[in-house]
Amino acid sequence: MPTNKKEGIIFTTMMCFSMVFGMSAYNLWLHQELYLTKFVTGLLPGFIVAFILDVFVIGVLAKKIAFKLPLNPEKKVPIILTISCLMVAGMVTCMSLFGVIMEQGISDNLLSAYLNAWKMNVVIALPLQLLFVGPISRKVLNIIQTK
Repeated sequence: MPTNKKEGIIFTTMMCFSMVFGMSAYNLWLHQELYLTKFVTGLLPGFIVAFILDVFVIGVLAKKIAFKLPLNPEKKVPIILTISCLMVAGMVTCMSLFGVIMEQGISDNLLSAYLNAWKMNVVIALPLQLLFVGPISRKVLNIIQTK
């Protein structure tokens, strides 16, 4: 876990970039549009939106909710898992809407496209976060903290 602002920014940037990278690749692959130019042009706007949401909205809410739950603050794993799951739920909810609007604009079938995107994204985002991005980001942060 980050212990100061600098570590918090490094950790958030790693987590956010890695999730946007993985989810962007997944969504382009899902729609059979995984081309380097499309990937690169969508990565920066997606990262900027995700970072802002993470720092100012979803991250704040996820931590506020997690620390109100009856979890033992001495046990890190339940807190980490709770915050991670809440972050995934919030970010998938917001970023699925962002992705649908960026891809097709605001159309008559926005709601159905959004619900479909949400469903397709949550099944990948949760394991991506819990099994890869979260543990790797925490490991890198731990290496930074020990130096």
